[in-house]
Amino acid sequence: MCQGIFARLGEHEEIEELARHSHVPVLNALSSLWHPTQIMADLLTLHEHAHLFSGASSSKGTTPEGLQALPTLAIAWVGDSSNVLHDTLVTYPRLGNKPRVGTPSNRKYHAPSAVWDQIKEVNCEKGVFRTDDPREAVDGADVVVTDTWISMGQEHEKSQRLKGFNGFQVTEKLCRGGGANPNWKFLHCLPRKEHEVDDEVFHGPRSLVFPEAENRKWIIWPHSINFSVHWKL
Repeated sequence: MCQGIFARLGEHEEIEELARHSHVPVLNALSSLWHPTQIMADLLTLHEHAHLFSGASSSKGTTPEGLQALPTLAIAWVGDSSNVLHDTLVTYPRLGNKPRVGTPSNRKYHAPSAVWDQIKEVNCEKGVFRTDDPREAVDGADVVVTDTWISMGQEHEKSQRLKGFNGFQVTEKLCRGGGANPNWKFLHCLPRKEHEVDDEVFHGPRSLVFPEAENRKWIIWPHSINFSVHWKL
């Protein structure tokens, strides 16, 4: 008795099973593999702050939504291979941006094969730089992004993961030493833990995390309105 399902579930297979049995569209609000609403909120945030990046100019025009066009950005990911990273890798290269991924050498912290199959399917793999050195990942970065190191269901791995991600905390020292652009900005989908990014960055002028969080509302709200309007009609 609805016109669409906006589903935020656990394993990605649950989204796929729901879609197989549904007679209405199913939109992925979050699954273990993908987080499209977050990457849409991140893109909106970057467009809103395009003037902060070197190379930005009003002469580049605006998007159809009236947002300032973005210059080509190097977007560094430092940390675990989460669902947010996975959507980063299938989105930013198609828009001309350059993801730089820094994850530990242990393969358990890398994107799974199902994600890389999708990355290859949309011809994005050549636009992705990968390394196990966080300093190398942030080299030339305009934006530095991280996420939780310990997702739901991984609490029993906490001590092991904290050890595995030693050196991956986002700090001014890391980004300065790695050669990030002087005016780099920071994103995080929240909630944040201090071992992922220190207070100086998270609460400092580089951080766009609070407008980013607000933009989740503006990204998700239209979907709810559209479903509601269609149902009432």
